[in-house]
Amino acid sequence: FSALVVVGDKEGKVGLGFGKAREVITSIHKGNEDARRKMVSVSLKGATLPHEVFSIYDGARVLLRPASPGTGIIAGKTVRAVLESAGVRDVLSKSLGSNNPTNVAKAALQGLRQLRRREDVMSARDKK
Repeated sequence: FSALVVVGDKEGKVGLGFGKAREVITSIHKGNEDARRKMVSVSLKGATLPHEVFSIYDGARVLLRPASPGTGIIAGKTVRAVLESAGVRDVLSKSLGSNNPTNVAKAALQGLRQLRRREDVMSARDKK
C-alpha cells in the first residue's frame, strides 16, 4: 500500500510525504514521518496569498490566486488539503492537466514555495 500525507501547523508551515508498506497503517505512519521531515515555510498575507502564482509539476498545473476575506478555499480535493494544512483560508485555485493526486499536491506545494511577501522582496533588494 502507498499513502500520500500532508501535514501542517496551519500557520504557514506545510509538508508533503509519501509512504509505502505492506500494511495501510504502516504506510500512513511512514508518510507522516516523511512529511514532517520535508516541512517548509510559506509566506502568507493574513489568511490569503500575497500574489497569484502558477506552478507545474510533471503534467499537473496549478493556479493559485489570492481572494478577499470570507471567500474560503475554492479548490479541488487535493489542493484544498495542502492549502488547509498551510493555514490559507481565502484562495481561488484551478488545477489543470493531470489529475494525479501526487503530482497535483506537489505542484500546489511548489506554488506555495514560490510565494514572496512584498516586505521580503523589498528587504532582499536593499541588501544588494
